[in-house]
Amino acid sequence: MAAELAEPDLTPLTVARAEPIADGISLFELRRPDGGGLPAFTPGAHVAVRVPNGLIRKYSLCNDADERDRYCIAVKRETHANSGSTSLLERTRAGDILPVSAPRNTFELSRSPAGYTFIAGGIGITPILAMVRHLQNTGGPPFRLYYCTRSPAATAFRDELTAPPFKGKTVIHHDGGDPARSLDLWPILERPKGHVFCCGPRPMMQAVRDFTGHWSPSAVHFEAFSEPARRQAEDRPFKVRLARSGDVVEVPIGTTILEALRDHGLAVPSSCESGTCGTCRTRLIAGEADHRDLVLAEYERADTIMVCVSRAKSEEITIDR
Repeated sequence: MAAELAEPDLTPLTVARAEPIADGISLFELRRPDGGGLPAFTPGAHVAVRVPNGLIRKYSLCNDADERDRYCIAVKRETHANSGSTSLLERTRAGDILPVSAPRNTFELSRSPAGYTFIAGGIGITPILAMVRHLQNTGGPPFRLYYCTRSPAATAFRDELTAPPFKGKTVIHHDGGDPARSLDLWPILERPKGHVFCCGPRPMMQAVRDFTGHWSPSAVHFEAFSEPARRQAEDRPFKVRLARSGDVVEVPIGTTILEALRDHGLAVPSSCESGTCGTCRTRLIAGEADHRDLVLAEYERADTIMVCVSRAKSEEITIDR
């Protein structure tokens, strides 16, 4: 998972290891220069990293959460040349120093005695790997991991996940980049049991959301490894009326409702800002929303909106602010 962040508090850590682990993916091991311990983290957590080109990016921790001497992140090369991941992969070597934040978790492994279904796509394996390692090491409830990639060569951690103790608990599916060969999710999700955790490309997460409409919303969890598109072809400006004050806030193309409300001076809680955690849930009073989140159940969409990613289909919406 990688996304640009606001400036957090950063601590210099040494890159103890930097090596490729799959096509276009490298593993970075980060340690304190003095060899001391690092702040604890829980499975699903991420850290923010200032990469060599100056961008602040966040990456999921994929090592065992019981380890206190290192953080491990796996980074996939992005397609554009000036991206944070390209800078990290091309300009970082063992022995370099990277400024890194303390861990933060917006994708917590909630308790589920009935077990877990994990669905990962591509580099979305990183937070889920920390989860299955934790469950395996602690003798936690049963789990099944479905890991979708383009090819064996593009499958990070393939050797580990196809060997004991994960052999028999992991299904790796290669689609060759062809959507017609995507993993058939319905047999996996037809019968609700335990909790589902999913991290991967947005189309895959949307498919999981569609196939879990009959699950309890509290049992289905998503983590985005990239931000949703800032602009879509059908986007247009709209207005948000604030029910409590009567103020009207303009939301232009390329700006989220959340950003527009903050520019208006409102303190609006948020966390993931990718439509996956539910922190910015807001009551929708009037108007038609263009829902782009992965949190709301269908029955909630008539009167609720996630202001970090969703927009309006009508010229104006009214929210409880």
